[in-house]
Amino acid sequence: MTKKHFNLNEPLRLLDHGRPTTRRDLISQGFRTGGGVLAGMSMFSLFSNPHDAYALSQDLESRLLPCGITPGAGKIPFIAIDLAGGANVAGSNVLVGGSGGQLDTLSTAGYSKQGLPGDMVPGVAEATPTATSNGDHTDTTLGLAFHSDSGFLTGILDKINIAETAPNINGAVIAARSENDTGNNPHNPMYAINMAGANGELLSLIGSRPSESGGNSMAPLNLINNEVRPTKIDRPSDVTGLVDVGDFGALTEAQVVSVMEAVSRISDAKLGRVTTGMSNDNAIKELMSCGYIKSAKLAETFPNPDFLNPADDPDIVGPDGIFTQEEFNGDREFQKTASIMKLVVNGFAGAGTITMGGYDYHTGDRATGELRDIRAGRCMGACLEYAKRKNMPLMLYVFSDGSVFSNGELDESANGRGKGVWTGDNQQTAASFFMVYNPTGRPELTRDNNQIGFMRASGDVETSSSPAANNVNLLVQTVMLNYMALHGDGQAAFEKAFTDRGLTQGLGSSVQRDALTAFAPIVNGTVSPT
Repeated sequence: MTKKHFNLNEPLRLLDHGRPTTRRDLISQGFRTGGGVLAGMSMFSLFSNPHDAYALSQDLESRLLPCGITPGAGKIPFIAIDLAGGANVAGSNVLVGGSGGQLDTLSTAGYSKQGLPGDMVPGVAEATPTATSNGDHTDTTLGLAFHSDSGFLTGILDKINIAETAPNINGAVIAARSENDTGNNPHNPMYAINMAGANGELLSLIGSRPSESGGNSMAPLNLINNEVRPTKIDRPSDVTGLVDVGDFGALTEAQVVSVMEAVSRISDAKLGRVTTGMSNDNAIKELMSCGYIKSAKLAETFPNPDFLNPADDPDIVGPDGIFTQEEFNGDREFQKTASIMKLVVNGFAGAGTITMGGYDYHTGDRATGELRDIRAGRCMGACLEYAKRKNMPLMLYVFSDGSVFSNGELDESANGRGKGVWTGDNQQTAASFFMVYNPTGRPELTRDNNQIGFMRASGDVETSSSPAANNVNLLVQTVMLNYMALHGDGQAAFEKAFTDRGLTQGLGSSVQRDALTAFAPIVNGTVSPT
């Protein structure tokens, strides 16, 4: 049966949904793009900073720490990709099996619900295996098992150096329900990752949307910290704007730093002669003074804002870049991803979310979703490949609000490739996953498989299989637990991150939490500069 599919950037007009009325509706159905988000490591750009010759004077340097101006926390870069609308993850993209792990196969009917016809289920020989496939509709090139015809996998492999980058990647999938197609899921892990210690040189958290979480989905209410609310960044020009100290004409870089130092001292002198008339007068003056000192520090570290421009980074754009110039100029999602990669891997923000819109793709065909999954995969692959090129670790987390199901009808079009059409929303088939890049070798599992929780034979999440399986708040805690484990932070540190805020974690005892931890540490507390 031939069906019309929606073009890659075409809005999804769905007959079983009302007219989109909210910003969230517009994003999930692709009427608006998801904006851009950044996330990141921290201090390590300073070790190779070409501008050290323009150091601040000692009197201002001594005030950096009291003003909270630090080079960052040195934690592993973290990026979350929020696929707005309820994208498919389980089965047709990342394999999620029974209690025995990813390759503990489900029933044929269960895989059909997840969009895979009988001749494409894992364990069935492929007619034409791909170069990386295991030959049975599975692919473990990235450690984590994908379906060999996964759109995510296709996109990732298109952007990474398979021979050099793939052997240093591993991942884990989490069988976990979330409410269908709604921004009310407290899915976003940004504040949890900040609680775990992530902080950036320029910003703590960043997000593509002007929301509390910075993304499409909400953050758990009890974890929100308004002191680190995500800053919205949408495009490369916003990145360079983070450190633009203004037009100083023909002044040299050293002279610019001197001017900003002078402005800071003049401002302090003026503040000493005035009063705000408020009870917290000294605190207000200190806040204003620290703002000028931070401007001077930015002038020292980034005298040329183009230093941060992803379009000028040959590892990102150009003949040897991850994106060709044509790709970069022609796709806003790639520009957004490039902006994120630049700040994440080079250490200028703590953590952040990329929201990608148009993933409410149960449009009665399969081709629409496949094309969008491939593009999402290319963005995932670009982040992983850039981490490899900069010799930095990265944790990449992918989630969506709900999921989709198929009634078994097939899309035989070129892009549908004989797979099941996405018929409607179904939160029971949902899953999230994360991938970890480690410059020194593939991350090692601490358990016997790459899966947390599991599916029933019917293709539905077994809601008792883990604390995260039926509670998105605990899914966030599970992601945080795994992030901390990559640093070698023990169970006591995880507990302390909550008790320091007067909170209680919900993942159970240390033994129970060990069962939710996928990988052994890849760094010792912080990332060492290279």
